[in-house]
Amino acid sequence: MDSSFPAAASSSVEELVRREVADWDDEVVCNARFKAFSGQRSDWEPSFLFWRDLIIKIARHLGVCIIDASEVKNVWFSRGGLTPLCIDHVLREMHTDGDILLKEDLLDPTSGRLYMVLRRVGHLIGISKSWDLQGNLQNHLILKTRLQERCADVIKILAESHWTSTCIVTMGSFQSICKSPDEAFAILSHLCECGKARYFSIKKKDFIEGVKVSLVSASVLNISSLDCDVLHLICTTEKLQQQLDVIDKRWESSRKMALSSHKSGNKQVAYRYIRQVKLFSESRAKCISFLERVEEVLGLIANAESTKKVSEAIQIGAQAIKENNVTVEEVYTHLQDLEENVASQKQVDDALASATLQYVDIEDEDVEEEFKKLEEELAGDTPKSQTPHLQNAEPVEDGVPKEVKSQESPTSLSKAMSNLSLEAT
Repeated sequence: MDSSFPAAASSSVEELVRREVADWDDEVVCNARFKAFSGQRSDWEPSFLFWRDLIIKIARHLGVCIIDASEVKNVWFSRGGLTPLCIDHVLREMHTDGDILLKEDLLDPTSGRLYMVLRRVGHLIGISKSWDLQGNLQNHLILKTRLQERCADVIKILAESHWTSTCIVTMGSFQSICKSPDEAFAILSHLCECGKARYFSIKKKDFIEGVKVSLVSASVLNISSLDCDVLHLICTTEKLQQQLDVIDKRWESSRKMALSSHKSGNKQVAYRYIRQVKLFSESRAKCISFLERVEEVLGLIANAESTKKVSEAIQIGAQAIKENNVTVEEVYTHLQDLEENVASQKQVDDALASATLQYVDIEDEDVEEEFKKLEEELAGDTPKSQTPHLQNAEPVEDGVPKEVKSQESPTSLSKAMSNLSLEAT
């Protein structure tokens, strides 16, 4: 594994340690912390938790999930040339507790599905192989907490550039999101073990590796033939973009050389560079045209997937409406009523908001005076206010008010929508 810890960060680590540990320079406390562990675990448990949490905080501050054991022992906590004697013990206990993983502990994402199934079964029944940290303290160690956080970061980055529930990227693109190939391997391994990603490869003209990642809480689906075609198209777009970047650089270089030759009076050389500029322009136009065609195909595939999901949702909704004896006209009518009510409520909210801003400078005395007048008017009109209430009562049919009958349809609609939500889930 390559180192994931930058050597230039030692000063940053020292500053972080002093900021996190207020009594770091206290000689008595520090000497006690730097001692080797002895006795039962209950005797050194507090000291172990202190070092474990501090190691995770430093790794989070550095933005890494893979740490160098030698860096941790000799650089991170060096104090006047002295290093903690208990760090080896801390790292071993973290590995025993599952806080630290070795590369050998990780699932190989390029392995077959049968291997993954057997590995998961081994974890469930407790017969999976446990690697000893004793002979690996000079190697790189993977912090499980940080690995999980980095996995969430990668999914968030992918979700920002993909609006579908799953996405397919080339292995090169996946590695570019991560800080190093080792981190990419660890992240992909963890995502595959959790069912959030699947590695796959295709052999067209070239060998192409890709990753299918779920961007939602659900597990990723199995690899289909369409996924292989999409990976091929995505790889093609990346190659075309790289080719386009090279053409742009050469075009710019030839243009500068043409201008330089023209200024120096060498018109023959300038003419040759101008011809190169023209050829590069034509190549660039063809490359852009091909790239747009490939991107258009990818867009059609994405739209087709969305249309399929919408079609499935419509079918589920239609089935739910049919089973609950609700007509489409009823749904449409009540949706219109709902939209009108929402619009009316919004107007009321806007009016109240504007009124609040408009009359914010009214004196308290004026408000009290207007409130008294309103009370007097209401007290004088109480008998009259009861009459229109009686006059506006809804007629009764078969012992049931008409208003109650009119509410039966919304009630049935509500039940239908509830069932729709349950079936969609």
